[in-house]
Amino acid sequence: MADTQRDTLPTGSRFAPFLGRGIHEGQPAQPTARRARCQVRAAASPPALPFRVGHGFDLHRLEPDRQLIIGGVTIPHDRGCDAHSDGDVLMHCIVDAILGALSLPDIGQLFPDNDPKWKGAASSVFMKEAIKRMREAGYSLGNLDATVILQRPKLSPHKEAIKAILCELLEAHPSCINIKAKTHEKVDSLGENRSVACHTVVLLLKDS
Repeated sequence: MADTQRDTLPTGSRFAPFLGRGIHEGQPAQPTARRARCQVRAAASPPALPFRVGHGFDLHRLEPDRQLIIGGVTIPHDRGCDAHSDGDVLMHCIVDAILGALSLPDIGQLFPDNDPKWKGAASSVFMKEAIKRMREAGYSLGNLDATVILQRPKLSPHKEAIKAILCELLEAHPSCINIKAKTHEKVDSLGENRSVACHTVVLLLKDS
């Protein structure tokens, strides 16, 4: 009885288009194993998803006598990011979030840190490439939420300048971009001002 039992999709189910080809409203769904095989065969034709979600994370060591650049803004500090490029932890994180949403290679694969071409490069270059790929895939930014983890200096005085730069690059309304800053309560390298980190989540919407 259990071997032959099949689930039936309710009429009008909004999930029907995403549960495998050959499934129609009011008809039995395919067994799990068979559905998986169908999905593998259909891999050459990716689904036109109405939206995609991506998460990015980045962390850099902070070293003396380097510039601290976050979101394209140079922030006065006694140390900055130790990185192959300009070390902009926020932009790197956003790039990875966009690429992740599109199921593309990450920033380290596209812009390897052993390639002299990217030595000291502005992270806006990486952003523009990620945005180009997003446009080519037929998506636009829905919204972006980022958290920068930095013990000091305070990021609050620079948030509006950072947001303005990101809005211009992403062609997004300010209400669609949110930048938060947190300390690490003096815990580990982040809390000891020896590193800076960032988490970013993006929602991409399919162009109509």
